Amino acid sequence: MKIFTGAQIRELDKYTIEHEPIKSIDLMERAARALTRAITDRWGNCTKVVVFAGPGNNGGDALAVARMLAERKYSVSVYLFNISGKLSDDCTTNRQRLTECKAVKEFTEVINEFDPPKLESGMLVVDGLFGSGLNKPLAGGFASLVKYINQSSATVVSIDVPSGLMTEDNTYNVRANIIKANVTFTLQNKKLSFFFPENQKFIGELNVLDIGLSKDGMKSLSTHYSVLEESELYPRILHRGDYSHKGDMGHALIIAGSYGMAGAAILATKACLRSGVGKVTVCTPRRNNDIMQVSVPEAVMCIDKEETYFSEAVDATDFDAIGIGPGLGQQESSAIALITQIRRTQAPIVIDADGLNMLSSHRAWLQQLPHGIIMTPHPKEYERLAGNHFSDSYERLASAMDMAERLHAFIILKGHYSALCMPDGNIVFNPTGNAGMATAGSGDVLTGIITGLLARGYKQADACLLGMYLHGLSGDIAAQSLGVESVVASDLINYLPQAFKHLYGIVS
Repeated sequence: MKIFTGAQIRELDKYTIEHEPIKSIDLMERAARALTRAITDRWGNCTKVVVFAGPGNNGGDALAVARMLAERKYSVSVYLFNISGKLSDDCTTNRQRLTECKAVKEFTEVINEFDPPKLESGMLVVDGLFGSGLNKPLAGGFASLVKYINQSSATVVSIDVPSGLMTEDNTYNVRANIIKANVTFTLQNKKLSFFFPENQKFIGELNVLDIGLSKDGMKSLSTHYSVLEESELYPRILHRGDYSHKGDMGHALIIAGSYGMAGAAILATKACLRSGVGKVTVCTPRRNNDIMQVSVPEAVMCIDKEETYFSEAVDATDFDAIGIGPGLGQQESSAIALITQIRRTQAPIVIDADGLNMLSSHRAWLQQLPHGIIMTPHPKEYERLAGNHFSDSYERLASAMDMAERLHAFIILKGHYSALCMPDGNIVFNPTGNAGMATAGSGDVLTGIITGLLARGYKQADACLLGMYLHGLSGDIAAQSLGVESVVASDLINYLPQAFKHLYGIVS
């Protein structure tokens, strides 16, 4: 599913108007019907409604919704803010329709002075001040109105976008001047800013309403941002032949674990094995040998000469993929071994955790990374890797996109919506996963899954997309069974077979 910018949303509206064809006011009416239906499905007409409408098309939507609610016998008070004396054409039309509607009892057009209504618990505020066209922070009277709404105990529903929130970049926004909605009814598609954690407090519960924008128009618009859909994975899935043997299924190498961090090696190795690979070899320090042999008997051991840390590169000739980093520690000799391993390896590589931290301490080495390398940092690991602190997720994502293009790398920024930044400049958000996965070791499992898929024969892009989705899906199945509070990283591995069965069962 594509994610469109605010400018592209306006293009899509225009395309729909021209090619359906439909008048813009009728398209607004269609959107208002969808919004009204969503509101009436949740709040009965005993709920008192206060509608705040701005001067643009978002305000036009709000005025149309107010009229439709009044016609359904809701008690509606409407405030249209026309401070500049200039409304959009469709907003003007809906103002006229509203004033002609006998069911509407309270309508105030604010031109100069504004005496705000009392907002109480049990009331519903419909926020239609500003939508996806906003390009600067709210200030003055609108900022004061936003603060007034936010401090009230009324329930707030925002139309399309909470007023004050921009659809993409909010790096320099004034966050105190953004509506904190309880529910956001967004039109047709999620906006890019909805995928960033710091914006969730403004969006509240998110619902996407289909307003019938042109499917051909959506296909024709190119965008760098999209949300991974399950149907996109089906043609990418590799099937195991009936006469396959372990040699056909790939050989993965996991380099993980220092003394006291054997658990990271165990998690990555088990996840790798559960991802369908034929054989997994684990390189780990000598003191981890016994626990690894007992915990993962299916793995082949490659013991480092040092007792407690990774100290020398492994001959990678016979491996189809390598995952390196979980629990390695950050010894300087381990860092030297890491870059040596990278230089000597021809197979695809996944770097995570301490592997990334060691690269962060030697940032000049980034230029030596092979094309197609996969890195899976969480936000703080990425900031160390980039050598920069970012004020928000948009800024971080833009940096990761630039790094992926510059290094010809695949970078998965981990989070609630993990984002895969690809060498071609495209970014794909993963929709699976939940808060229960915010637990130590989850990243080690992802490293193992992707490494296993690479060794199994998947190309880097496919391994990343399928790996992210399966990782999150196994977490969703685990949370459904155990509850989000009780999920631990090993549960992701235990439920990974069910995630595979779900995907493979649909396409088999």
